[in-house]
Amino acid sequence: MHGADFIKMHGLGNDFVVLDARARDIAIDARAARAIADRHLGVGCDQLVVIEKPRGSGAAFMRIHNADGGEAEACGNAARCIAALLMRESGAQRLSLETRAGVIKAERASDGQVTVDMGPARIDWREIPLAHRADTLHVPLTRGPLSDPVCTSMGNPHATFFVNDTGAVDLASLGPQLEHDPLFPERANIGVAHVLAPDRLRLRVWERGAGITPACGTGACAALVAASRRGLTGRRAEVIADGGSLLVEWRADGHVMMTGPVAISFSGTLDPSLLGA
Repeated sequence: MHGADFIKMHGLGNDFVVLDARARDIAIDARAARAIADRHLGVGCDQLVVIEKPRGSGAAFMRIHNADGGEAEACGNAARCIAALLMRESGAQRLSLETRAGVIKAERASDGQVTVDMGPARIDWREIPLAHRADTLHVPLTRGPLSDPVCTSMGNPHATFFVNDTGAVDLASLGPQLEHDPLFPERANIGVAHVLAPDRLRLRVWERGAGITPACGTGACAALVAASRRGLTGRRAEVIADGGSLLVEWRADGHVMMTGPVAISFSGTLDPSLLGA
């Protein structure tokens, strides 16, 4: 029986167990993903990321498993981490990653940070998707003190609520309720954002399938797009999460650029039992 080598990485505390399946297949099902992500019995992470051989012209295909075992289409912080690994491996300054949400372009930024092009923000109700037609700038959804969110797809669905104090929101209770609201047939990531200035946002996110995380890259992108659409900020802002800050820009061509740090925590080998062997 063989285990599998892994690298533990994070972007602002949003943490990942990374497996490299390019040289040999590593079978990960929902049970294995949950076991590895378990913070008491496994390694512990918000998402398990498997680097696979590219299907097209990208450097690799990035498969993302949430801590609950389900697959995610996109993850901005994971994209920055995997891009950093692959750029270090190849010596490249920029590359493309393939994901279920499409191709993500990445490049080295200053001070060891990585910029990723998360692609165009999608704002049509069918693209989120929502269960029925609605104005995505003012979605008729209320739960407790949260109401009137903006919905955005960054390759995955987001609902961003604007509040006066992100810390006063019981996100641990409201997040799972809203994630599973019937309005979201594919569930949703739930963000609560406070506009601090025209170029600064404070954000907390309940991630679909993972819970509250120290940072959420796609959530930061969705929050900036939502705030800009509402006229609360410009098209470029610092988004401050519990784990630190990301710089997000919604370009005139509709693409959303995100820049932030990446870090390696440690590496090791998974026991075969975690893989179901």
